[in-house]
Amino acid sequence: MAGLKKRIGVHVGTAGGVWTSVERAVESGANTFQIFSASPRMWKAAPVKAADATKMLELRKQYDVGPVAVHASYLINVCSQTGSVRANSVTAFRGEVERAMALGAEYLVLHPGSWKGLTREEGLRLAAESIERAIDGIDFSKVISPGKDFRILIENTAGAEFSLGGKLEQVAELVETLRASAPVAVCLDTCHVHVAGYDIVTTDGYIETVKLVESTVGFDAVKVWHCNDAKAAMGSKLDRHEHIGEGTIGAEAFRRLLHDARFAHAAFIAETPVDAPGDEARNVGVLRTLASG
Repeated sequence: MAGLKKRIGVHVGTAGGVWTSVERAVESGANTFQIFSASPRMWKAAPVKAADATKMLELRKQYDVGPVAVHASYLINVCSQTGSVRANSVTAFRGEVERAMALGAEYLVLHPGSWKGLTREEGLRLAAESIERAIDGIDFSKVISPGKDFRILIENTAGAEFSLGGKLEQVAELVETLRASAPVAVCLDTCHVHVAGYDIVTTDGYIETVKLVESTVGFDAVKVWHCNDAKAAMGSKLDRHEHIGEGTIGAEAFRRLLHDARFAHAAFIAETPVDAPGDEARNVGVLRTLASG
């Protein structure tokens, strides 16, 4: 995107056409955003309408909005022990990739899934195989995103039992396994990091956690930070998002992250609750204030 302005945004809806997400983002004060390209709780989805994609790209250019992240369906579990779930996940994830590319999105965010009933090693292998199968034959050179730099972002998870990606090492291992066959990078979620047991609240804890980020996934691979405060305690493994500065992480941790030059290249996108009209704008505003002071 033009300029070096910090990219701060929020997850927005797409009612009325996917292109309306750009207007919602701009109205909330955002210059980057995330969407679902279809219902996150349905297996099948209609393809992107070319006219909608064109309008979305035009609006993004007009307002200088981006990068855009698409979040994959919550139903997808690429490391499920159940063959039918994996088969559905492969088909659904291919659709997610195709829609994200058609929309010109830079990023597609994926939760790696649950390996319940298997070993972690089997889960990791199945996740990589399923993603490779899903993207087989896709020509990534045909990406129409403004940056022509489409990436599948593996997101760290909250650390629940059998959840792949609760540890940064697991995210790094999956990314490394996929690197030869897929355009992959990383999305880190502040709430997930916190409840998985990594300290980002204290100064010393933040230093140690960021050292782990560097030694596992690496700074350059982190393309998006999901900025979410947490309702639950550090190490609780409970994925419950809270408004920025109102949870167990607190405003100062976000200020520190937003001012960290090692993540200056990343987009910071809130997935905070919408409890009342204007909550998107309120959380974007808090992040902007923390980033500026």
